[in-house]
Amino acid sequence: MDKVCIVGLGSIGGFVAHRLVEGGRPVSALARGATLAAVRRHGLVLRDEKDPERGRAVSIAASDSAKELGPQDMVILSVKTTALPEIPESIAPLLGPHTVVLSAMNGVPWWFFHGLGERWRGTRLEATDPTGALAHTIPPERVVGCVVHMSASSPEPGVVLHAAGDRFIVGEPGGAATPRLDAIAGLLRAGGLTVETSSRIELDVWLKLWGNATMNPVSAITGATMDRILDDPLVRRFVSDAMAEASAIGAAIGLPIEMSPEERHVITRKLGAVRTSMLQDVDAGRPIELDALAGAVCEMGRLVGLDTPNFDALLGLTRLFGQVRGLVPPA
Repeated sequence: MDKVCIVGLGSIGGFVAHRLVEGGRPVSALARGATLAAVRRHGLVLRDEKDPERGRAVSIAASDSAKELGPQDMVILSVKTTALPEIPESIAPLLGPHTVVLSAMNGVPWWFFHGLGERWRGTRLEATDPTGALAHTIPPERVVGCVVHMSASSPEPGVVLHAAGDRFIVGEPGGAATPRLDAIAGLLRAGGLTVETSSRIELDVWLKLWGNATMNPVSAITGATMDRILDDPLVRRFVSDAMAEASAIGAAIGLPIEMSPEERHVITRKLGAVRTSMLQDVDAGRPIELDALAGAVCEMGRLVGLDTPNFDALLGLTRLFGQVRGLVPPA
């Protein structure tokens, strides 16, 4: 994979791009606006939260024109899910006959149901791919899934502030072991990332969503860090009840979670005063990734015939909160 392009130079995409370049792998990036201007002017900067004043800049070939960058061997798609409606048109010139797309985003991805068996193949969520354009432009056969476990932010365009973690789980939808999966894992490891290959990437996606789909919206509407959310017994119980609904949905589609919400809370609480990505977006006045997180869970509940009263309430409250502040489109 000689030609690699990052689509989305935010906290995750920027971190991966910087690591790959530092590891000796030239990459290009599709960027725009202030991010593109900053990267062209100063390079892509990576800082560590332990020493935020010292940053390392790398040069990267960035453009706002996919046609200029041309077809790639691999595209790493790491945009906010709120930007997904624009992706089919903007990414198409990057896709050659054999281009593989590494999907590294939050929420339930458009390819999620492809590897869950014949019953679910072809299922499309309105919350993820309302028109079907994503699946048409980037069919699941092109995709390798990626689940990211790390904490980072982008305090200004072209700058990534890394807080903790660099764990990346990659896997083929459906779980096959393929040469391209090995090649992707090797490429990421060459950038110094901690990489695992998974034979059940859908379960890895669902496990991450299980916590994110509650903690992110609750943090957005309260302004609280994760430790404060879990230290409030009433809020903690609400989060646990919502997570129980998601657990039942996962079991219905063949992705049972062998952990209770309380067991997950113990792990999450150890992370301390984390500001979720959705809370960071609220603070910055950016659109929030509500549909791909809470919206997807509610829609999947209807799909399998399970009630989700707690998730419905969380979705409604957070949607209204976002609409009042201009962070969610009007209904």
